[in-house]
Amino acid sequence: MTSPTSTERPATERAAAPEASPAPVRERRRLPGWLLGVVAVVVAACLPLLNLSVPGVLPGPTYMPGSLHLMALCMIFAALALSYHLLYGVAGMLSFGHALYFAAGAYGLAILLKYTEMPLLVAGALSLVGAILLATLVGAVSLRVAGVSFAMVTLAFAQAGNVLVRRNPRGLTGGEEGVGLATANVPDTLVGVVNTRNMFWVALVTLVVVYVVVTWVQRSRAGHVVEATRENEMRVRVIGQPPYLIRLLTFVIAGTLAAVVGMVYLLLQSQAVPAITSADFTIQALIMVVLGGVGSRWGAVVGAVVYTLLDQRLSVLAGSDLVESLPTLLRVPLSEPAFILGVLFILVVLFMPGGIAGGARRLTERRRGPVRAAGSHTKSAAEAAERRRLEELA
Repeated sequence: MTSPTSTERPATERAAAPEASPAPVRERRRLPGWLLGVVAVVVAACLPLLNLSVPGVLPGPTYMPGSLHLMALCMIFAALALSYHLLYGVAGMLSFGHALYFAAGAYGLAILLKYTEMPLLVAGALSLVGAILLATLVGAVSLRVAGVSFAMVTLAFAQAGNVLVRRNPRGLTGGEEGVGLATANVPDTLVGVVNTRNMFWVALVTLVVVYVVVTWVQRSRAGHVVEATRENEMRVRVIGQPPYLIRLLTFVIAGTLAAVVGMVYLLLQSQAVPAITSADFTIQALIMVVLGGVGSRWGAVVGAVVYTLLDQRLSVLAGSDLVESLPTLLRVPLSEPAFILGVLFILVVLFMPGGIAGGARRLTERRRGPVRAAGSHTKSAAEAAERRRLEELA
């Protein structure tokens, strides 16, 4: 029996008093992707004006020509990986000849500047027209087949282009030495080590333009049809869409973007060499896309940056005295950057399906899981308390 002086409240008061519900758990608001992209571009554009050092990644402060050249190279390869993403990640076309259009842009611009008096923009426009015609011709033939046959046909075109460049027809391509950049009709602001900062900004603008074009194509009606063709071509035919023409359009757009990137590569490197026409160069672009995550635009960018930095820094490490002083068991693999990159690629494929983008996505979902679980638990506890209160009142 409860005494009058007891501090316990009567049952009716306990029933009438609402139970204290736990504070609601609010989910974090996500920043829009375009806002993150704008912030990243602004930060990248300011790097040549800052004195930042990243030991082990950059050869010096960010305003030095060596660091600017390496970062510009990363952005050029990121733009190339984005163009390959449009071909492979969106359309599902595994091509081994994508480097052909990159080389067409670089060699075409180098030859026109060296043997004609054309200004840079006119020579670039003519080179672009030539690359578009080449991509249209190769695409029209290659897309008559699919799957492995398509890959082999594109590989055959790439090998033919590589042989043609190495044979040096009429002395135009320079053979194994390549073609140097003739700077007579190139603006002075883009020539020389002292203007590496300007080339860094040109590479950044190129990357942004390629990203915007790839995004626009992927979100357009043609991009949706290409993705549908990748999943089920027969169904696309049934609804009356021409998969061949839309695939060819995607193929030409990807080749055109690669040609533009090749021209910027020529301005940065001041030379076009036969290595950029080989199938190995296309495989590097494929590795960048797979490393970043197939189907992800920002994954292709990150994969290209990581691959380029590793390739450049591992080459420096391979020739260092530190590696030379190691035992043979360690010195041999560490002196071969391609071996280390190959092992890294195998590890990513085996233990990180979806690449860097896939790993980031799973990590984000894992972090959101407890928040959603806590939110649902809070809601269930409040509903149970309200149900008990109504039962006691009844």
